Amino acid sequence: MGRPGGGGTRRAEPGGGGDRRAEPGGGGGRRDEAAELAAALGDTRWQPPRVTPLDRRLAVDRDGVERGLASLVLTVIELLRQLMERQALRRVDLGDLTEEQIERIGTTLMALEEQMAGLREYFGLTPEDLNLDLGPLGPLLPTD
Repeated sequence: MGRPGGGGTRRAEPGGGGDRRAEPGGGGGRRDEAAELAAALGDTRWQPPRVTPLDRRLAVDRDGVERGLASLVLTVIELLRQLMERQALRRVDLGDLTEEQIERIGTTLMALEEQMAGLREYFGLTPEDLNLDLGPLGPLLPTD
């Protein structure tokens, strides 16, 4: 008797059988389906493709990667800074804040803007570099 709904027992295949998919670590029982197919079609010229390390296939510029990552991170920070600034202005207009809170928010936002300018300068970026073009949606950051 087999498993319920399993259709009986499963017999082992000759030569070790079972599931012979690629094993982690490239186990010895790995099956090369492409080579088997080429042999079945009678193509003895087929060779597996040569795989080269990733750093040989891609020209990775360490400075370019660093600058690109800095640009992405600073873009997100600039977006959040502008959103916080707009929210603060709305709250000031509504009269929700005390004079002390208004002063503290203004000082904080000015300090953050100065820090952003310093980081842009350090990485050689302009404010325009941080404004991603979203295609039909327009630029990410307002240009007012």
